[in-house]
Amino acid sequence: MPLTARLVAEARRAGGGLPRQFWWLWTSTLVNRLGGFVVTFLSMYLTAERHYSPAYVGLVAALFGLGSAVAALGAGVLTDRLGRRPTLLAAQLATALFTAVLGFTDGPVAIAAVAFLVGLANNASRPAVSAMIADLVPAADRVRAYSLNYWAINIGFGASAAVAGLIAAHGYLTLFLLDALTTLLCAVVVFAKVPETQPEPNAASAQRSAPAIGLGTVFRDGPFMAVVGVNLLLALVVQQGSTTLAVDMGRHGVSAAQYGLVISLNGLLIVLLQLPLTRLMEGRDRTALLVVGALLTGWGFGLTAVAGSSTALYALTVAVWTIGEIVNAPTMMALVAEHSPAAARGRYQGVYSLSWSLASFLGPLAGGLLLQLAGSWALWGACAVAGTLAAVAFVAIGRRRPRPADEAEPVREAAVATA
Repeated sequence: MPLTARLVAEARRAGGGLPRQFWWLWTSTLVNRLGGFVVTFLSMYLTAERHYSPAYVGLVAALFGLGSAVAALGAGVLTDRLGRRPTLLAAQLATALFTAVLGFTDGPVAIAAVAFLVGLANNASRPAVSAMIADLVPAADRVRAYSLNYWAINIGFGASAAVAGLIAAHGYLTLFLLDALTTLLCAVVVFAKVPETQPEPNAASAQRSAPAIGLGTVFRDGPFMAVVGVNLLLALVVQQGSTTLAVDMGRHGVSAAQYGLVISLNGLLIVLLQLPLTRLMEGRDRTALLVVGALLTGWGFGLTAVAGSSTALYALTVAVWTIGEIVNAPTMMALVAEHSPAAARGRYQGVYSLSWSLASFLGPLAGGLLLQLAGSWALWGACAVAGTLAAVAFVAIGRRRPRPADEAEPVREAAVATA
């Protein structure tokens, strides 16, 4: 059977029985990520095109991450209060606007400020999308649904990374404008085809949910925050793939086109292996999977220290940490789902998203400084140590059983009936 046919068959098997609204949301994610050029190539753009230092690039990426961190909490609250759909649409429109503006922005202060706004708008969609999937999909099928959404993200990422390097050779401004355009198309799909999914409260659910769960309650949830903390540690490592890895490869003489092809391997492998490996991991010990994923991720990045100027060796390291990502992603999604009550789904998803946002802030800043002051070996060695510590922490978490999450309330009938 041809490869394409196998992927289609695997997708049909994995997606069987999921609601139509989920697939429109999935489509909007795919459209958005197919044009997700700017985040991947921002570091190389600032060094190769604008000739800024690695430390400044780390600062810009850190401000992008700071904006993402602010959005994670704010958008999580808005997702519960105003609704999933208006929060998502506002985030997408703002992302398109600020991305286009960034392409025309000049000067170190202005670039840093607009990058913060792009991060703020870009990450505001994450809690809304995660909550919508949980609203639409029954609890038994959520891991499968999140895996499919993750698959769509990486289909788009792999395609955009491979093409973006070639486009960048003819001018980086085109990348910014195409990114903004696809984000607008994503908003059009959501506006036309994805209804509001937030369950309407009733008397019984109001009694069960009182007192209301606020952000303070989420931060006091010890088992959940332990998961968030370990994910932050591992996310600090993963963040180097889109920031300091590009800078280090550029310093070793690797071109933008070569970097694009190497980093696109991450998305390609996830496209090919995510669904079959997720099925293979079903029923396996969760702690063992998380430990394996953390070690492969940390030590995969650690191997970058010996890559030098070899594109093939860089590709090998990307393959190693990508397999770690494939193992970790659906397993972590299941773990987070067990800790998240339905009454405050947006807030819990926002706090979990905060770990990735903080990594986007701290990872590039620390990685850029470490690369500039201590060199490649120190940076990639630190990644290997962080992956090892995350694996040890997962063993400790595995000894404690999380409290079961509340069962999801049915989505409002009007949403289900809308095509």
